Amino acid sequence: MARAGVASRRKSEKLIIEGKVKVNGKVVKELGVKVDPEKDIIEVNGKPIKKEKPVYIMLNKPAGYITTMDDPFDRPIVLELVKDIPQRLHSVGRLDCDTEGLLLLTNDGSLTYALTHPSHQIDKVYLVKVKGSIDSEAIEKLEKGIELEDGMTAPARVELIKRKKNYSVIKMTIHEGRKRQVRRMMDAVGYPVLKLKRIKLGPLTLGDLKPGKYRHLSQKEIKVLKKIEKNVRS
Repeated sequence: MARAGVASRRKSEKLIIEGKVKVNGKVVKELGVKVDPEKDIIEVNGKPIKKEKPVYIMLNKPAGYITTMDDPFDRPIVLELVKDIPQRLHSVGRLDCDTEGLLLLTNDGSLTYALTHPSHQIDKVYLVKVKGSIDSEAIEKLEKGIELEDGMTAPARVELIKRKKNYSVIKMTIHEGRKRQVRRMMDAVGYPVLKLKRIKLGPLTLGDLKPGKYRHLSQKEIKVLKKIEKNVRS
C-alpha cells in the first residue's frame, strides 16, 4: 500500500487494523500478510489500488502554504504547487505554515517511513533569522539541548552567520521532527524567530530552487535516499 502511494507505512498499517483493506474480496486486519500485487486484488475503502510509478519531488515551499493534504480553514496547500504531477503525493515530514524551504514530496511510503521515523536521525538544516543580537550563552544552550514542554531536545549544531543589533541569522541542524521545534527552541532562549527556511534534508540540498517551484530528484539523489532506506531496514 505504501509503495502504491495510498498512504505512508504507518497510516497504511492503521487502515489495515481498522478493517478498511480487502484482499481478493476479504477484509484483512492482520499486519504482515503477504500479497502478490500482480495477481491479488487489493482494495482500500472499497477502491482497488495499483502500484504507481515512484515519484520524488523537491519543492521550495513558500510561506503561507501548509503541508497537510487538506485544510478545514481553506488555506493554500503544497499540493496545489504540483498539480501537474498525476501521482498521489504526500510530504515527507512537515513544515509549518510560516516556514519556507526544502520539502520532499513522494508517493514512496517506505522511503517516507525511513526518513521520518524518530529513531533514524536524519539531519535537517535551517537558516534561522531571529529577533535581537544573539549571544554565545543562547547558542551554547541550543547546542546542549533545550527543555520544552514535551521533553528535552537533542543537542543542535549551531553556526552563527550574521549578528546585528536588531536581528541575527544562524544555521541550525537538528534531527528530530517535533512540531514547530526550531521556533520553540528559539523562544526558549529568548530570541523569537522572524524567518525560518529549511535548506537541507539528509543528503538533499535546496540550492537555487526558487520559492514555489519544484524539480524531480536526480537518479543520483534517489539512489542515495534508497540507500538510507535500505540501511534503516537492515
